[in-house]
Amino acid sequence: MLRYTLDKLNNLGYTKVCSKKVDPKFELGAVLKYFDNEVPIIFKNVKGYDMQLVGGLYGNRQIFYDLMNTNKENRIFKFMDAIANPQETKLIYTGPIKENIITKNIDITKLLPTPTSHEKDSSSFITAGMLLVKDPETGDTHMAVRRFQVNSKTNISTLISGASPHLREIVRKSEESNKPVECAVVLGYDAEYLIASQISSSKYGLDKHKVYSALKGEALEVVKCHSVDIEVPAYCEIVLEGEIVPNKKVIEGPFGELMGYYGEVAPNPVMEIKCIMHRDNPIFQHAFPCREEHLSNGLIREVEIFSALSSVVDIKDVNVTIGGGCRLHAIVSIDKKNEGDGKSAILSSLGSSKDLKHVVIVDSDVDIYSYKDVEFALASRVQASDDIVVIKNALGSALEASHVYKGFSDKIGIDATKPLNEESFKRAIIPEYEDIDITNYF
Repeated sequence: MLRYTLDKLNNLGYTKVCSKKVDPKFELGAVLKYFDNEVPIIFKNVKGYDMQLVGGLYGNRQIFYDLMNTNKENRIFKFMDAIANPQETKLIYTGPIKENIITKNIDITKLLPTPTSHEKDSSSFITAGMLLVKDPETGDTHMAVRRFQVNSKTNISTLISGASPHLREIVRKSEESNKPVECAVVLGYDAEYLIASQISSSKYGLDKHKVYSALKGEALEVVKCHSVDIEVPAYCEIVLEGEIVPNKKVIEGPFGELMGYYGEVAPNPVMEIKCIMHRDNPIFQHAFPCREEHLSNGLIREVEIFSALSSVVDIKDVNVTIGGGCRLHAIVSIDKKNEGDGKSAILSSLGSSKDLKHVVIVDSDVDIYSYKDVEFALASRVQASDDIVVIKNALGSALEASHVYKGFSDKIGIDATKPLNEESFKRAIIPEYEDIDITNYF
């Protein structure tokens, strides 16, 4: 999974290698942040550890497209097809992840080069860990990227947020029955695994391992964990096995979160680690907060907005922007057929998710991935009294600072489409040369 990904990224010229000794406390994060978490970097010399670390893997849209053999035009339909047509996994007896199995003298503080990213972070955090839990009622695999605060040698906090209602319900039932929840944390996975994890269990009711198989076009090979009844990818790098302890919580946070603010400090469940499996010479996967998980989440939100609008307007594409935390802002391209299409698109977009705060609707002649082109539409096609829709005191995202402060969010929709059949809005072009290949000239 991860090793194949790194080989492919290297062949495509994406990766950088850092051989200088780097401190996992602050320094490593500063290097990743310098490149806006868009450049995959392999750290070969993490201070105090023998294990290599890789960060910045999935912080760039084009990297997702290249790794998943898709493109901007086709990716929404590829994701839709995988959701609609999940495929079975393949259980095998053993795999590389079982090359090393540790059940005694476990100390993750010495084994794993877990970084501390921001000044006020309460501890070091595992940020790319994929939490796997088997649904006790359906047997399906629930998986979600969670953050894990390192508390001790064998104890980590497990953030169970409102963004994972299905997981929260599993934990709630375990607390009622006072029975622990068997779980595993997977590190060292590929782009398809991350995308599959972002699909809503409560909305689609899917086993995400089966969605992965569909995205990959082949069955995911899984093995049984050593100490818990959970299946994990045979070719991942590291697996922490254990239990979420019922009715036992510790204070988790602060943690530098989405949009560059610190998240809420609150009691959260803990996981007791009973076993660690890892490959020979494992590679520790890190995601500097909070680009990679949220970009993949944004890609799935684009699918959901596209689906919500497809029966309302002639939708062309959606960009849930990085600047808006991959959940708060969306730019939607439509082929306008009626004067009310822009407003209808606004209402359907904002209704697709409580997290979406601002949406801009543009015509299909606007490049929604070019902020310059979107700003052009805002500047020349919007009159505030006619084209701005404000919805006061709505539900918002708990990861957005002003919502947390006020307890609700005002939402805005901007209709930046041009009037139909109005020649004065026709853009000036250079015939035959709008898509000029400049390499022919220099």
